[in-house]
Formats: sequence, structure tokens, C-alpha cells
Amino acid sequence: MKQVYPAIFTKSKNEYVVDIPDFDIATQGKDLTDAIDMARDAINLMGITWEDKGETIPAPSDLCEIALEEGQFCTLIDCDFAEYRKSLDNRAVKKNCTIPSWLNKKAEKAHINFSATLQEALIQKLGE
Repeated sequence: MKQVYPAIFTKSKNEYVVDIPDFDIATQGKDLTDAIDMARDAINLMGITWEDKGETIPAPSDLCEIALEEGQFCTLIDCDFAEYRKSLDNRAVKKNCTIPSWLNKKAEKAHINFSATLQEALIQKLGE
């Protein structure tokens, strides 16, 4: 699900602090680009966390209704919860497994990639 959420930016001495009112969270970045990336990451992470808990992701607030203090500005941050989840789900996870010594020796001699072989076997076994 793609959405855009308002984020309030406040510049401090060496960084930007970002408040995301719809999620009641804050983050920061060393410069504006970093702050925007951090805000996008925070929104996406909170959104998929709420999905996993069965909670409803809030609808974005109207940008025009955001109250700002002096020195602040507000902009919209785009996010895609499905894409973010997919990027996290594709990260590598280390697994230990045990095989007979003779099989290990033969596989190493044949230059078998254990990780690739295990992935292929699991995909075939699960019908993915």
C-alpha cells in the first residue's frame, strides 16, 4: 500500500529532527536528504509493525492541517509498505545445519555452494 504522510522538520545546529504526527514518532538525520530517508524508513517500519500486530495503519493527515512552530517546515514523505516489507523479507538469514562428514567432503570437492543448494531445495520442497 502506497501512501504519503506529513513530516515536520526542525533544523537544529548539526541535524534535522523529524516528527511524524500520524505515527507519533520522531527521527533525525545529519542533513535534509538523510532526514527524509530516515523518516521514510521510520514510517515504513512502523507501518509494517502495526500490520503484523493486526493494527490499522493510520490514514495520512491533511498537510494543510499541520500546525507548525517558527523554524519548522512540513513536507510529505512517500512510503510503500509492501515494497518495504519485501526488501526486509529478502535479506539473508544465517542458518546452521548439520550434514554427514562424508557428504560435506564430497560437496566441497565438487565446489558446491551450500547456501544456493539449500535455497534451491527449500524452494522446490515448498513449491515456490
